Amino acid sequence: MNKSMLVGAVLGAVGVTAGGAVATYSLVKKNGPEYAQVLAVEPVKTQIKTPREVCKDVAVTRQAPVKDQHQIAGTVVGALAGGLLGNQIGGGTGKKIATVAGAVGGGYAGNKVQEGMQERDTYTTTQTRCNTVNDISDKVVGYDVRYSRDGKEGKVRMDRDPGNQIPVDKEGKLILGQSQPAQ
Repeated sequence: MNKSMLVGAVLGAVGVTAGGAVATYSLVKKNGPEYAQVLAVEPVKTQIKTPREVCKDVAVTRQAPVKDQHQIAGTVVGALAGGLLGNQIGGGTGKKIATVAGAVGGGYAGNKVQEGMQERDTYTTTQTRCNTVNDISDKVVGYDVRYSRDGKEGKVRMDRDPGNQIPVDKEGKLILGQSQPAQ
C-alpha cells in the first residue's frame, strides 16, 4: 500500500467519523428538550384581611343609685337650719318674715347641696370592652414571568416560579402546568 493512499484512507475515516458525530449532535440537539430563557420573575400578591377580636379591661365610673331623687332630706334640713337662723334676726313681724325667708332660702340651699353630693357620689368598676381588628398579610397568587425565545420576548402568568428556564413542547408552546426543576 502506498503511503499517500494510507494517509488518504485515514483522513477519509476521520472525516466520515467527524461528519457522523456532527450530524448525530445536530439530531440530538433538535430532538432534545427546548427551553425559553426566563428574563424576570415578579410575584403577584394579594392582601388578605384576617379579622380578630381584641379585648381590654377599662375602668368605668358610674353614678351611685340615688335614694332621695327629689332631695327632700336636703330641703328639709336646709329649711330647718335657715328657719332657725332667720328666727334669730329681728323681733315681731320682722322676726316671722326673717324666719320664713330663712326657711325658704335654707330649703333651696339644702336641696342644691344634696343634689351636688348625689352627683359626686360615684363608684368605679372594670368592664371588658372588645372590638374587631383586621390583620393584613400578603399572599402570593402567581408569578408574572418575562421570557425570551428565538429572539422574541413574551410574558406569561404562572402559578410557580419557573427558575431560569421554561420548557417548550414540540409545537413550540410553553409548558406551564408541570413543575420543572430549575436549570
